[in-house]
Amino acid sequence: MSKVVTAIDKSGSFRVYMTISTDLVETARKIHDTTPLATAGLGRVLTGTGLMGLLLKEETDKLTVLFQGDGPARQILATADGAGHVKGYIANPDVDLPLRADGKLDVGGSLGQGELTVIKDLGLREPYIGKIALVSGEIAEDLTAYYYISEQQNTAISLGVKVDTDYSVRCAGGMILQMLPDAEEGAVDALEKLISGMKPVTSLIEDVLAEGSVRSEEGLVTELLEHAFRQLPEQYQIRKLETRELQWFCDCSEERLEQVLAAIGSRDLKEIIEEDGQAELVCQFCRKKYHFDKAHLEQILDSIVRA
Repeated sequence: MSKVVTAIDKSGSFRVYMTISTDLVETARKIHDTTPLATAGLGRVLTGTGLMGLLLKEETDKLTVLFQGDGPARQILATADGAGHVKGYIANPDVDLPLRADGKLDVGGSLGQGELTVIKDLGLREPYIGKIALVSGEIAEDLTAYYYISEQQNTAISLGVKVDTDYSVRCAGGMILQMLPDAEEGAVDALEKLISGMKPVTSLIEDVLAEGSVRSEEGLVTELLEHAFRQLPEQYQIRKLETRELQWFCDCSEERLEQVLAAIGSRDLKEIIEEDGQAELVCQFCRKKYHFDKAHLEQILDSIVRA
């Protein structure tokens, strides 16, 4: 479980959502057995999507973020809801490329050129769908561009994942900063100056961890927030509002996989029964396996015929 601290500045010009998502990203790494490059890409998308989900008005509202490109990673997808439940996968968990010239993992290169799609299911008749061309494939820059182009919302996003020598997640985190409707011009100028010189989010996390004092997870994220925005002028200093949570949660079930089998149609399902006599489906999010024996398949087939 990863804590998220939300805050607003004194003037009411902007709001911030900040998280240390190390546990969330490490859970995903273990499930998908990802390379360091895949961990970085998937971890950034999970963290960003989780924070975007908390911006939704209702806990039942849902969000899907899909990165598709012509690079070797091919596709990274994550879903979240307003309650902080997050899940996701990368199409090629074994993706590997040389480090960039600056020594960092080449997430942008792994995705290549492509498209970012954001789907919001707000309980209306039709979901909202926004699409933009990938700006860099580095995830945070693309999500920032999405908000500006598709939602006309001035937003700054920072996401990071640092992988340790044993391939585990050393630290991961993210921030979403959004200007509010009545933002003061001075706040915009102050934030632009601050963000231009701000360290990567993983470096900020390591700065806070290096202090070595014992703190709760909530206390650690609160300190990270204060550390990141400490240089703002007094009138734009931030104040904490509440603490939320992000956690890995997959809602797959046997019933849902039954629907998948039913969707292939009676002809194909009958062929599976006659040739194999069984079927095994794997959830692409959590990798859980569901086995359907012949009797179960015949039951599904019968329900299709009767429908």
